[in-house]
This record gives sequence, C-alpha cells and structure tokens, in this order.
Amino acid sequence: MFLTASTVKDSAENVAFFVAANLASGVDHMFVFLDDPDDTEQREVADALDENPHVTCLRTDTAGWWGGKRPAGLNVRQRTNANWARAVLEPFEWAEWLFHIDGDEVARLDRRALAAVPASQDAVWLPPFEAVSVWDAGRPTLFKRLLRDGELNLLRVLGTIEEPTNQHYFHGHVMGKSGVRPGSGLGLTLHDAVSQDGRKQERHEDPRLGVLHYDAPSGEEFVRKWTALAHAGPARYRASRAPSAQALRSLVTDDLPDDVRERYLRRIYEQTTADDVETLADLGFLLEIDPLEAPAQPRSLDDAQREALAGRVSELADRPKGSFFIDDPAKGKAKGKKGAAPGGSQRKPGRREQLKRLARRG
Repeated sequence: MFLTASTVKDSAENVAFFVAANLASGVDHMFVFLDDPDDTEQREVADALDENPHVTCLRTDTAGWWGGKRPAGLNVRQRTNANWARAVLEPFEWAEWLFHIDGDEVARLDRRALAAVPASQDAVWLPPFEAVSVWDAGRPTLFKRLLRDGELNLLRVLGTIEEPTNQHYFHGHVMGKSGVRPGSGLGLTLHDAVSQDGRKQERHEDPRLGVLHYDAPSGEEFVRKWTALAHAGPARYRASRAPSAQALRSLVTDDLPDDVRERYLRRIYEQTTADDVETLADLGFLLEIDPLEAPAQPRSLDDAQREALAGRVSELADRPKGSFFIDDPAKGKAKGKKGAAPGGSQRKPGRREQLKRLARRG
C-alpha cells in the first residue's frame, strides 16, 4: 500500500482536488496534517477529510499536537509531521512506501514500477513536473518537464529564461520528492530520503514515477499561496528564489491599500512566474496530464489494518513531536565551504561533475 504525508493549509476546494487527484494517481492512503486547525475554513476541511476512508486527518493545534511548542518554521513542521507518519507506519508490512508531498502536489505512482524497486533499495525519487502558470487560467493540464542543456540554452537565447538552468525555468522546486519504505528506518526531509542522522540516501529512479507540482497555476493561486506563506513562519528557499520570496512577504504583510497590494503582486507575478505557454508548446516542451482523466482505484485498508493504524496513531499522538524531526548533520560546519550540499553535508569529490550535471537537469 502506498501512502503520503502532507502538511496543509488551503481552501476546501483545493484540498478536495489535492486528495482526489492523489488517490486517482496511485496513492492508497493519505496522512493530512492541518497546519492551522483552528481556522474556520480549516475546520470545514477537517470535517470533509474525516469522511474519506482513504485519509487520516491530523489536527496539529499548538496546545494538543505540539504540546505548546509549535515550531516557528514551516519546514520544521513539515519534516516533523512526515517523520511522525513514518514512525506510525514502521511496524506494518502492508505499508510499502511513504511519500512526503506538499498540499499543491500530486504523486504519480505506478504499482509495477514500485514493485520493481530492488529489495536492497529503500528510497525512490519522484522527478517534478510543474504546471504552467497563466494569470486568469483555471486548473491547468499542461506541465513543464525538466529540460536538457540544449533545450535550456535555446530558451535562454530566445529570451524566455534568464539563465540556461532548470532552476530558472521552473518557478518552484526542481529537486522532486522522495519516498521511503517505512520499515527501513529511513526518514524524510522536504525533498530527500535520509538516514536518522540526516545523511542523504541513494534513490531508485523510474520514468513511470513523478510528482505534479501546482506551484502557482494562476494569478489567483499565486496571490493566495504567497499570502499564506507570509503568515506561516520562516521557510527556506533556494538562492535564486529568495529575493522574490522576501519581496512578496513584505508586500503581503506591509500596511498597504488593497488595490496597491494587488497591483504590485500582479507585477511581481508577471515578472517572475507567468509562463510563455505558446513558445513552450511550439517547442514541444509541455506535457498534457490530467490526473483525474483515467483515475486509478485506491486500495482500502481492511478492518484489521484500519484498527491497527488507529491504535498506532493514538499511541504516538501524545509523544513530544520534536523527537520525530530529522535535522541535517553538521550544517554549521559545512556553511560556506565549497562543495557543501544544501543541507550542509559534504559532497563526495568523485561525484562533483555528476552532481553538477544533475543540478542543471533539475
């Protein structure tokens, strides 16, 4: 059985799509952690999720869930919740894979592909596919894939992107997402599979696996997302995106007239996020993907599995959540060193060129 863990604060409409699309794309059961359960709309979301037999909804309130010690950083809350879910599933042989995804993502899973993962490998990679972004669009079905060097250079020469890298081509992350066998003891960061001391693990790759990322598929979603992020606490962004994130945070939180805020949010959107869909389509760089077009049938927990899962959730719910967070090791020591990985661990010198090539691809 394939499961996901996600920390979510979104509209009832978006959460309904998020759940339906994941269950239609190969996911069997979802852990959904509501990041602001006391919000009126989130209570409505919780009520709807509680009715879905393929969802375990967790209300992560400050007093109860976090024991009065709610982490300020969204990334910390996400990682803690995902690894709590992994600990819940660890004893169960029926829990084959757990994936850490965001509330704007859809895990595209293939049962034959996951069945073919060698028994010696306990982690898999989901490469990202990013929804195109148009100001007044509905929910898109056109997605960008990671491009090769020649394709990226073409877009740079055409003036579509500033630099010939996937980091400039994609507006959201290019690192994809990871899944682990819950019984392996491996943990999950935002993107990677790691050991309990934070060391990154090798991940199995298969073209039949991926994650759809609805980063900012419309202007309305762009505004909603960045407004929510501005109030969610500190978060880390890659270097190329940090200036925009800081500007958006200021624009959302400063005391400005609504019409002024909207005008400049739109300007930032058009300069940083809107896609040249016509050019990308002409060049054959887009894929048509509708996760609801040919839905898979999620497998259901039987009565014994459901009872065992509920018991395990109850058992771990009151434990201090800080014990489930997996940090990156020695990130202070690696800070500023050439060749240090984003989380602070040192890259293996023999793989430097390979990692550079991977970074250019995504």
